[in-house]
Amino acid sequence: MAAAIGVRSDFTSADLRRFSRRCDDAGQVRRVLALALILDGGSRSDAARMAGVTLQIVRDWVLRFNEVGPEGLATRKAPGPASILNDEQRARLAQQVEAGPIPAAHGVVRWRLVDLSQWIWDEFGLSVTRFTLGRELRAMGYRKLTARPRHHGQKDDDIADFKKHSQPAVNNSYSFLNDGTRANAPACVTVPNQWAINMSTNAGMGVAATIIGAFYNKSSVTLVGTGTCDVLPGVETVNYAVVYP
Repeated sequence: MAAAIGVRSDFTSADLRRFSRRCDDAGQVRRVLALALILDGGSRSDAARMAGVTLQIVRDWVLRFNEVGPEGLATRKAPGPASILNDEQRARLAQQVEAGPIPAAHGVVRWRLVDLSQWIWDEFGLSVTRFTLGRELRAMGYRKLTARPRHHGQKDDDIADFKKHSQPAVNNSYSFLNDGTRANAPACVTVPNQWAINMSTNAGMGVAATIIGAFYNKSSVTLVGTGTCDVLPGVETVNYAVVYP
């Protein structure tokens, strides 16, 4: 049976415990405390049992600790699978993307992932799925662009006819028309049947909710204005509303 690898002696168990109190890496703390137990005279089996690992893993921790110290016991990020393309192949792919396809040769007017996957197979003999290629291109700084869907019967001249124009909001305002009679409109009013509500205040939002509720309940409403047009030009601002059932 091979002898156990010795633990470096320039750190004491107290040093390791002080380090663990300052460390915010839970995995590193667990490894450091396991080695502190060994430095206190505990067995490797006790350290493995305390950390919930095998003796082989404790041996690996000792090697990392002897090489770097407590910092060597930090949690490492898994490297993940190696890239299918090397740097030279990646540079040639970037040139191909920048140059764009030749319609007569490639049969497309813009590159798709499936087309570039076929080009990689033809050039390098490597099979790359479009999902893997998409991640590779994103890491290279490219982004996938998708054309906006367009109906085959859409006519550009008819689009403007279907657009709904509304008066732009000014100062968080809300305007509406009434179909009743009105008396004593102030001099600033240019549209007699139009009213404005200041939606930037709680009172204004309350008036708007009252009017909308009356509209859905088909109730009559009497509007009392402020006598000013301070929300929308030429439109009197509503002061309050009285609802009749």
